[in-house]
Amino acid sequence: MWAKPAKEPVPKASDEEVNAKYGKRELRIVTESNREQLPNFVDALKRPNWMELRPFYQRRPRWDKVRQSKLIESFIMNVPVPPLFVYESDLAKYEVMDGQQRITALLDFYTNKLKLEGLEQWPELNGRIYDTLPSEIRRGIDRRSISYIVLLKESAPTTEDEALLRQEVFERLNTGGVSLSHQEIRNALYQGKFNSLLLELVKNDIFRRVWSLPPYSESAEKLRAEDLVSNRTYVMMRDVEIVLRFFALRHEEHYQRGMKGFLDLYMVRSKAFAEEDIVHLQQIFEQTLEVGWAVYEERFAKPWDSVKRMWVPRAQVAFADAVMVGISRHLDSRETLITRRESVIEATRALFEKYSPGTFTGRGNTKRDVQERIRFYDEMIQRQIAD
Repeated sequence: MWAKPAKEPVPKASDEEVNAKYGKRELRIVTESNREQLPNFVDALKRPNWMELRPFYQRRPRWDKVRQSKLIESFIMNVPVPPLFVYESDLAKYEVMDGQQRITALLDFYTNKLKLEGLEQWPELNGRIYDTLPSEIRRGIDRRSISYIVLLKESAPTTEDEALLRQEVFERLNTGGVSLSHQEIRNALYQGKFNSLLLELVKNDIFRRVWSLPPYSESAEKLRAEDLVSNRTYVMMRDVEIVLRFFALRHEEHYQRGMKGFLDLYMVRSKAFAEEDIVHLQQIFEQTLEVGWAVYEERFAKPWDSVKRMWVPRAQVAFADAVMVGISRHLDSRETLITRRESVIEATRALFEKYSPGTFTGRGNTKRDVQERIRFYDEMIQRQIAD
């Protein structure tokens, strides 16, 4: 996957060719605008298959109850609310491209799941749900409307163009407001077997325990959305990025463009993975976690604090890179590592006593920094196996 050049040259075009392209109306979007009163909009959302709130490129829930409540307060005050952007995936069927958080807040409010809190202009309404609002307030908010701009199907001539267009517009729409994380953008732009694998692997029980995420289940994930918005590892897809770092840094000899650029490059190259590659990568990841947990248990990916003489309470990403990559290179010796777990733990502690504190905690992300922390840990593992 590393044989071809990292960037293909952009073909040159004359002014006449550029003008001709523009004249053909290429890469121009067809839209229409709609406006609905809030109760009618919420009722429409309940219709099966009318609007999908979480299409593949959308991000995880981010708004807490205070931010949801502020949106409702804006409607009460008749403050203009930006329009939603949706994509017409089929005739009269839509996917939300921008506005998932606003729609979710409205749904929660009108179904009495949202108890208003943190209101500053209308503090008298804190603690109320929709059904318990004073009658005049309820009638007033029911008169408010929300607008949405529809990106029509005729904006793209083919299925592939359609997918790329949705991803492109999504990224551009989300350059304002709450900025997307790097991994949220990768999730939008690099769809395929490998991206689906990343999303699946973060459900692993050991992985979630290491990174302080609650056990996964599809039904529980929906019910826990309110709790998960406070977990930045979850909402910014840092958990997915941690898994990506593992796969990419197993090829640290090709590290380039800094960490962000290297991960982006790996995602681009992953588009060529076949099904057997995906199965192989899944096995490596899961086996590495199993061995790592068997050796370290609760200490897994947690650095040793040589000043406080204790293991730090949380796993650290840069150190996790070294541990995961190092263990993955010696899966054939898994039984030896597990048998000698006490010696491995002691040798890991000795690494932090020997090298400067920032060596394993990511203060530097140059190629040398990344390669050194992986190499130091790998050499330690090799010595444990050889002894």
